Amino acid sequence: MDLLGKLFSRALKLSTLPTKKKRDAFSQQRKVLKKLLKKSANTQFGLRFNFYEILVQFSSGNKKVFYDFYKRRVPVYTYNTLYNEWWYRLKEGEADVTWPGKVQYFALSSGTSDASTKYIPITEQFLKANKKIGIRQLLSLAHYKLPKDLLGKGILMLGGSTHLHKTETYYEGDLSGIQASKIPFWFQYFYKPGSRIARNRDWESKLNDIVESAPDWDIGFIVGVPAWLQILLERIIARYQLKTIHDIWPNLTVFVHGGVAFDPYRKGFEKLLAKPIIYIETYLASEGFIAYQAGPGRKGMKLILDNGIFFEFVPFNEQNINASGDIVVNPKTLMIHEVEEGVDYVLLVSTCAGTWRYMIGDVIRFVDKAQAEIIITGRTKHFISLCGEHLSVDNMNQAIKLVAEELNIIIKEFTVSGIAHDTLFAHQWYIGTDHVIDPVVVSDLLDEKLKLLNDDYRVERTSALKEIFVTILPSQSFYDWMRYRGKEGGQNKFPRVLNKKLHEDWKAFLNQ
Repeated sequence: MDLLGKLFSRALKLSTLPTKKKRDAFSQQRKVLKKLLKKSANTQFGLRFNFYEILVQFSSGNKKVFYDFYKRRVPVYTYNTLYNEWWYRLKEGEADVTWPGKVQYFALSSGTSDASTKYIPITEQFLKANKKIGIRQLLSLAHYKLPKDLLGKGILMLGGSTHLHKTETYYEGDLSGIQASKIPFWFQYFYKPGSRIARNRDWESKLNDIVESAPDWDIGFIVGVPAWLQILLERIIARYQLKTIHDIWPNLTVFVHGGVAFDPYRKGFEKLLAKPIIYIETYLASEGFIAYQAGPGRKGMKLILDNGIFFEFVPFNEQNINASGDIVVNPKTLMIHEVEEGVDYVLLVSTCAGTWRYMIGDVIRFVDKAQAEIIITGRTKHFISLCGEHLSVDNMNQAIKLVAEELNIIIKEFTVSGIAHDTLFAHQWYIGTDHVIDPVVVSDLLDEKLKLLNDDYRVERTSALKEIFVTILPSQSFYDWMRYRGKEGGQNKFPRVLNKKLHEDWKAFLNQ
């Protein structure tokens, strides 16, 4: 093991030593919000909503009254409302708007719900917070039984281009590109594909460069979105006529993934391996490093409660989220100590990037409240309830996984849209697989699994939800559409639910 590997090993050992007991979840979040408000009290946003008055409440005998004031003073924001009222000034170079100073970086994010590009402000404090959690997650590897010789092996991070576009007042690009400029010097030794390849903005060219460089690397860890990493590994195996990826990277042991649920990809992914590997889920969004899987056998990912993000939780129901997936005015919001296990919540975040009570669009569920562990169950706009079936992305992922297992096929991608059918409704599914399969067989089995997973769906299948249509497509169709829309690679994901406009675009693309 080289010197850096030994230092890494030493750091892992130190991370397992007993530490001072942390505050409870409520106290951690109370402290975070107080620091955020104090830091931003003299910004235009802080003065507008009187952060000083909210800060006074932290000295009250009632330790929870500060949150009542915060909720009453500061409205809930979506991207459009926050950008149109405040963030557009940041792009013009104005200082002290929603966070002290000027914003030098913007992460470009278009998500999966619409085609418009979002500009998410990235501050130095935000980058430091992300780096801190990245190191914390790295040190959490001490909880896994890793081979000693794994330490010091290469870490392949398959993300967007690290090239940043410079404007008159700021830099813009993928979050991975912004963070790459802040990578610690010692990490450069482990980091693959290296700065030259990582800067490449042409996804196809980048994949080809990685494939050609693959024999020169000793990779122990891979990091990225499952679909794109699977494509990369398949190309490497084909290029060098291998049986599995372990023939070229025998030390590959850990896969850190995020962005989408991994279960639908697992069967196809594991066919590329010669031996089991460790899977670690992470939740890193443009709005912050939200959670990560803190150890083996955990039920979910641990929310990061002490590092620059204040969380609020909106019960995901008709009273708070309308049929279009938009949040209502003055929704019911809860703090961390008020949540319950097994209930779906929409996340609001206030962060050290000048983000305040911002709905990021994700829906989560607590699986272990004591450990603040969550799973992602979907997005507010990625569910279908045409007639009360309340079908979530989590239901869809589980059903697809069960169908693939029962039919012994690999389903790489899928999407669904709610459509009108005669005078009632239907679901139109598109399933990406390279196996030859009867769509009627898939439709019947998919319908059966969804009825078992979702009682509301089962009831509506006897009334207003009349048909389930399935179209079988080559997997490549999904990736071609992503390329067509300029969303190939990086952190881009195919939308699991197509709204009316996206569905029309998708059909038009297929008809070409």
